[in-house]
Amino acid sequence: MAWDGALEQVSDVIWEIPSDHDMRVPVRVYGSKRIVTTMRRDKTFEQATNVAKLPGIISRSFVMPDGHQGYGFPIGGVAAFSLEDGVVSPGGVGYDINCGVRLLTTPLTGEEIRPRIKELLPTLFRNIPSGVGSKGRLRVGGRQLEEVMEQGARWAVDNGYGTTADLEHMEESGCIAGADPSRIDVRARKRGVPQLGTLGAGNHFLEVQEVAEVYDEHAAKAFGVEEGQAMVMLHCGSRGFGHQVCSDYVKIMLAASRAYGITLPDKELACAPLGSREADNYLAAMFCAVNYAFCNRQVMTHWVRESFKQVLGGDPDLRLVYDVCHNIAKLEEHDVDGKRSMVCVHRKGATRAFGPGRSEVPADYRDVGQPVIIPGDMGTESYLLAGTEKAMSECFGSTCHGAGRVMSRHQAVREFGGNALKQELSDRGIAVMATNPKILAEEAPGAYKNVSAVVDSVQVAGLARKVARMVPLAVAKG
Repeated sequence: MAWDGALEQVSDVIWEIPSDHDMRVPVRVYGSKRIVTTMRRDKTFEQATNVAKLPGIISRSFVMPDGHQGYGFPIGGVAAFSLEDGVVSPGGVGYDINCGVRLLTTPLTGEEIRPRIKELLPTLFRNIPSGVGSKGRLRVGGRQLEEVMEQGARWAVDNGYGTTADLEHMEESGCIAGADPSRIDVRARKRGVPQLGTLGAGNHFLEVQEVAEVYDEHAAKAFGVEEGQAMVMLHCGSRGFGHQVCSDYVKIMLAASRAYGITLPDKELACAPLGSREADNYLAAMFCAVNYAFCNRQVMTHWVRESFKQVLGGDPDLRLVYDVCHNIAKLEEHDVDGKRSMVCVHRKGATRAFGPGRSEVPADYRDVGQPVIIPGDMGTESYLLAGTEKAMSECFGSTCHGAGRVMSRHQAVREFGGNALKQELSDRGIAVMATNPKILAEEAPGAYKNVSAVVDSVQVAGLARKVARMVPLAVAKG
């Protein structure tokens, strides 16, 4: 259903839906006129206004330029809630808890790696299981699985899957505090046992890239990135484990909403007051899935390094630039009405983009801001950005997370052929491997917004600044 409500233009890339008698705050939307026009076609704005009706929301309900209809919150939605009278909602996190992306540098140039792609891509595809229901080379059950929930990427490093230096370049250092395995039921545990170290399906991918352009030499140097360099980008989350955690707690939150007398504009926004038993239990369980995802990406990073070693010989130095979350709710300190306050920030298909000087940013990046990694759709460019002070003051240190869909997966399958798309990408010099041609059709570039337009919108808005642009050389999909 297309949005026909009020939408006021504030600047070239900023729009607002003013608050009405039901909304506690306005909605702020980022994006060019063309991007915003696409958002009108689904429930993006309706969902964002529903978020603005939740108790304790602070400042605004935000929609990033990659925004589109999601579950409860729009994907690309950001909202912060007061710890005194606010709520936490699984719909503001999503089913793929800590779906995120990490970027690795290599010591090679794109020109050097191109001749080895035909050998490298199958090796990566073989070593890193992908696809719906895929099972990994690891089996972590019982106490080991609980250690993964509690320790995140640290568990992987301590067990030989990476280095301490990796942990220094991850959001939350690869482990968020407060995870409690006792809040995870047997179904989630069963789903988590075989899937650690797996890519999954959907929009998840492993991509070998080349830096096509550097915009900010100072920040690029700090991040260890230079033009012509070969890179590796990895996009995945907490797999079936996180999905089950969300499913379990959506039901609990529906009952909690009724018990606490919370009027829901949409049952998909089921929530509980922060500080309540239900909210505490959800956060503790959700953090288990966050840590599982950090560990998942770390294990796969180890296997990426192994694959490069198998194909190229020696010991290629693949260094982690950064690892960022997309789907998460967590407690952060922000300036609210001129006072530093702890708030609960929900980022649903949105990326943390902390500016220079924040202690959460790794020390070697602190003068330029947090790395922000924005993957494009399959076959198009991706971007490395840096967080800004304006993002901190305006939208709780947040920005977009990718291109954002404009077409459902079902529609994409109807309109695009997987085999034809694979040939088209091959003709452009991009090698592709997938478990099923249908996956390629679902993730066709035509099903997504133009990622460059999305990134330009956040740069013009001042929420992040461009550091480098990468183009794909090889893509592994589930």
